[in-house]
Amino acid sequence: MSQIIHYPSLKTMLMVEKILKNADTMLSREELKRRLPNKIMHQTLNLILKYMENRGLIMDSHRGILWIYNPSPKMRKAIEKGREF
Repeated sequence: MSQIIHYPSLKTMLMVEKILKNADTMLSREELKRRLPNKIMHQTLNLILKYMENRGLIMDSHRGILWIYNPSPKMRKAIEKGREF
């Protein structure tokens, strides 16, 4: 595992979150970086995305990044009762 050189600030994490929440389609890492108002190191962005994926806020795949978090209690209950195919 590589050593983390720079941890993101809360401001940076909130910027990334806002872009992903407001996106209407999947975004590539490069497109996400273009939409951010400030430049961000690739390693820092990867750290933020890994954190968000571990928390269940986003889905990160080879096709792109998508905001999936829904705080609705009804949605959470439906997911718990649902079946996986």
